[in-house]
Amino acid sequence: MKTLQEIINITRKEIGAFEKVEQKKWGIEANIVELAKQVGDLAKHIMMQEKYYLKERREKVEYKTNKQDIEDELADIFFCLVRIADYYKIDLEKALTDARRKGLKDRGIKPNF
Repeated sequence: MKTLQEIINITRKEIGAFEKVEQKKWGIEANIVELAKQVGDLAKHIMMQEKYYLKERREKVEYKTNKQDIEDELADIFFCLVRIADYYKIDLEKALTDARRKGLKDRGIKPNF
């Protein structure tokens, strides 16, 4: 199992590979639009997986879904989060740790990390 920092570094390598082939440099606006798109894709897969959509949609290729599709969308969202964190020079690992620590403290639980 990789550490969060290792996964962030792997993601940065992939971001670098994308930057070499993208038609133009992505600013923060493009990154936030992509994040919203990826969240929408995740929502579509979950709605299909949980059978909220019309039964007929299961026959359409663009609505086919499985657990792997949900995993892929979560990974794509993480990709976007790394890009956004790097844009603002935010240490994502520290931000996540600090937020969870604060969340636990706010609920009266002493964090042990």
